[in-house]
Amino acid sequence: MPFTKFTNLDFDQIKTSIKDYIRSNSDFTDFDFEGSNLSVLIDILAYNTYITAFNSNLIVNETFLDSASLRENVVSLARMVGYTPRSRKCARARISFSTVVPNTNSSLTLKSGLVCVGRNSSSSFVFSTPENITTTVNSETGAANYSDIEIYQGTYLTQIFTVDGSLDQKFILDNTFIDTSTIRVRVRGASDSGDGREYQRAENILKITGTSEIYLLHEVQDEKYEIIFGDGIFGKKLENGSVITVSYIVTDGKDGNGASEFNFAGDFVNSLNATVIPLASIDVVTNIRASNGGDIEPVDSIKYFAPRLYSSQYRAVTSRDYEAIVQSLYPNSEAVFVTGGEDLDPPQFGNVFISVKPVNGDFLSDFEKRNLLSGLKSYSLSGINQQIVDIKILYVEVDSFVYYNTSQVSNVQDLKTKIIDILYSYSKSSSVNSFGGRFKYSKLVQTIDNTDYSITSNITKVKMRRNLRALVGEFAQYELCFGNQFHINPEGYNIRSTGFTVFGDSDTVYLTDIPNKNPDGTLDDSGKGILSIVKPISETNETKVVVKSAGTVDYTKGEIILTTIRIEGTEKENNVIEIQAFPESNDVIALKDIYLVFEVSKSTINMIRDTISSGEQISGVGFQITSSYSDEKLIRS
Repeated sequence: MPFTKFTNLDFDQIKTSIKDYIRSNSDFTDFDFEGSNLSVLIDILAYNTYITAFNSNLIVNETFLDSASLRENVVSLARMVGYTPRSRKCARARISFSTVVPNTNSSLTLKSGLVCVGRNSSSSFVFSTPENITTTVNSETGAANYSDIEIYQGTYLTQIFTVDGSLDQKFILDNTFIDTSTIRVRVRGASDSGDGREYQRAENILKITGTSEIYLLHEVQDEKYEIIFGDGIFGKKLENGSVITVSYIVTDGKDGNGASEFNFAGDFVNSLNATVIPLASIDVVTNIRASNGGDIEPVDSIKYFAPRLYSSQYRAVTSRDYEAIVQSLYPNSEAVFVTGGEDLDPPQFGNVFISVKPVNGDFLSDFEKRNLLSGLKSYSLSGINQQIVDIKILYVEVDSFVYYNTSQVSNVQDLKTKIIDILYSYSKSSSVNSFGGRFKYSKLVQTIDNTDYSITSNITKVKMRRNLRALVGEFAQYELCFGNQFHINPEGYNIRSTGFTVFGDSDTVYLTDIPNKNPDGTLDDSGKGILSIVKPISETNETKVVVKSAGTVDYTKGEIILTTIRIEGTEKENNVIEIQAFPESNDVIALKDIYLVFEVSKSTINMIRDTISSGEQISGVGFQITSSYSDEKLIRS
């Protein structure tokens, strides 16, 4: 009889197997295992076997990318397929400033390192530049202008290594939280002078020769990074005694986002590398506030993208290839959607359309689009044209009336805050915040009811919204597709917008809908309506139609078309007009090219006392319930 079954991982099963083995020996057939001292020895054996089996199982799991849980093991396995996890990312801002120096200088260099101290709503952060920035000096006035330079949130550091060929050297950077895009490597030979030659980072060994001045970068333990140089076959081999100078920026990641007020703190040198002191204080102008800071790539993301980037073999062919490569080129992306031009109506053959949702924000800047397209050129096939298009976002908002038992609630505001926190957690789920996301009404209602035992029920209304980005001062046509059927209100006003102004009328106007009707006043079967421009008349509390037919509404397709119009301004910032509609179904499902967002910040939570659950006596047929947290009143009869 075998000693024990190797498939047993439970302590009790192991212990039973050991007892069965001992009983198989005739000397212990009738032995009392439970009450004897031998039972203690059996427990020790079982525990030892159990712990060994448990550790063996963990060790085996850590050897596979799918089941590994320790970051250093996941990173090591990803390295085997050529994937380097993305590092922390500096929040980046763009600034301009001018200074005046003695006009004896022909050029002025802003030294790499500390440039500014920036502040957002909560904290102050240092901003640096990884490279020297040089500009010319006006020979008459001594003025030097730095226009639209990019600065990086974080502290600029330098580390020096000396190559010793007798050792098995590893060049590991001492600091964590490094933004690897800011790493600059210079190598000075033993007999060379100056700072040395700059080496470039290589992502793979394609087109690399034995003389290529490149280095490879790997993440190692404790989120630190190792720099690896060539061996003379793939990449130039370093000489003994060479000096390696590595500079980089250590960053606070996403915490630095939002900084917009900057105070200059940098240093200048002239063409002779002598320090230059400005003759006057420097005022910094913020062109673009700090954004796109991010944390190091999490383990789940490494597991997802490592095999996909490997399968692409550094060429962009399928949509999954593009998804993995775009994530690698632009690590600040939260989601990527790629579609071929052949899938459009009408088709646009030879084109690939890429939509990227940044982690912090809704749209890529023009600068980020140009950088991404430039990076994609080395992966794309000839004859294929890539285009970066702004994502289409479908926002979902709710008006929820939450009934609670007053006898079980001591602080209504705390309960409301708890509900909002739960909704924020739900809004961040992958099924909601994604391209083709799904907002399920039953899950939302259940989530609210399960927030606290004092909640008796909730009545929740769902609204959809899309933002129209107006071309202010230009005649243009607009089309918005919600991808969900609209509810038809016979009286109209199912579609509403925020205010804007149009050419020829200085008053604020709004968009709304009027469904098509038959001569007898009933709705026709077309499922379409008219988009009108209206404005409120405060004196009479009425609504005046400014333009009766300004476009069309397709209630079935969930589509709005605004005919030629010249918009002069909008109530909302960034030339945005918010257009809201009530869906026919409470389940909102986005089309595959539309990014769904459940916007809790614009949703309304109304807390209402459930007097019946509280045991209060109500006289009369109907009664009215009001809430101190809402201006709305509900009539129940």
